[in-house]
Parts: sequence; structure tokens; C-alpha cells
Amino acid sequence: MKAIVFDVFGTLVDWRSSLIHQFNELEKDLGIELPSEVLADQWRQLYAPSMDRVRRGEIPWTVLDDLHRESLVKLLNQHGIALDEATIDRVNYFWHQLEPWSDVPHGLQRLKEHTIIATLTNGNVSLMVDVARHAKLPWDMIFCAELFEHYKPDTEVYLGACRLLRLPPEEVMLCAAHNADLRAARALGMKTAFIPRRTEYGPQQSKDLEAEEAWDFVAEDLVALSERLIE
Repeated sequence: MKAIVFDVFGTLVDWRSSLIHQFNELEKDLGIELPSEVLADQWRQLYAPSMDRVRRGEIPWTVLDDLHRESLVKLLNQHGIALDEATIDRVNYFWHQLEPWSDVPHGLQRLKEHTIIATLTNGNVSLMVDVARHAKLPWDMIFCAELFEHYKPDTEVYLGACRLLRLPPEEVMLCAAHNADLRAARALGMKTAFIPRRTEYGPQQSKDLEAEEAWDFVAEDLVALSERLIE
């Protein structure tokens, strides 16, 4: 194995807590009441359906930042929340300022000393650059849907990263907290590593609590994974 590519949202960064915190700060700044947890959860619920519209050809290729903004406007209208365009842009930028899980900075740094590390994410390039800078993620490369104009789990994303690395799929491993993502990668011959993030979707999370298949590696967090791979 010569490279590890990582899912980002949920696997490396705690999007839910980060969004809730930023909505709470916005609430203070604007002096209005916002249902922060509801907005964070419902915004994320629109994530997959918005990308599916692109996959089905209902709309032309659209980067995730723009899909997020469309979903946000829809959500604000549903809740009767009136914000000006500049504030909507500010809220959409919340996704650029996500905090990492506590094990991530150290775990990534350890892995980087021994192998290539890169993203494999549905986020667009500018979004991932900002997340990396904010969360101090030391990538060798950013692979994302925008480069291939496809969203995971389309094969073009996984194989596109392998192609650009000039490595066969069996020499590249995907690390993710989502079994479906790993399933798509394994079907193409990639190695797989599962890390559970049991509170990604909040205290009532009911999916991806455990590994659902015999992935190549299963570890409780990124530090534990690095120890297994480096030993």
C-alpha cells in the first residue's frame, strides 16, 4: 500500500458540532433565535439528494459549495428565516471552518511520515483547501469530486484518484467512517479502513456505528489506525 485517501466530512471533521457552534455564534451576532441543531441536521440531510440531482443529470455539474448554498436557501425559506445575501454567504462558509476530531491531527501527521495521504471527498477544491488550513490537515494532495466532475460513489472519483497517483487500486486505501463509501472502493479493488464516528449525526445516530464488513483495517480512531499500520 503506497497511499491512503480519506473521506473528510464525518471521518476527519465533526461537521455537526461545528455547524451548530457557528449557528449559535450567528444567533448572538444577529440577535435572533435560530434552531441551530435542527438547521445543522436538516442541511446535512439535503446533502445526498442535492448530489443525486447532479448524478441523474437533472442539473449540470455543480460544485458542492453551490449545492450547499441552494440547500441553505431552501432551508431558510422553510423555517421563515430572512437573511440578506451577505449573511447567506457567511453561513454557507460555515462548511469551510469545520473542526477536526481530536485524534485527527496527530494521526494524520504520523501516517504522512510513512505514506502518501490525500483527501477523497465530495467537497470542491477551495472548500477542502480552507478546511485543511482551518483544521491543520497536512495533505500531500487534495482529490475531490470537482476534479472528476462526479460525486461519490461514482467510480470515476475512486479510480480517478488512483489514476492521478499512477497507482493501481490495490495499492491505494480508502479510510472512511461510512460503510457505503468503503463498499464502493472495495468493489474497485482498493484497500479499506473503517473508523467509527458514533456521534457524527448526534446522540441518536443509528448508522455506521460499527464495521458492517470485514474491512482490511478497523480501528477506533486515526491514532490507533496509524499504530497498526506503522508497527
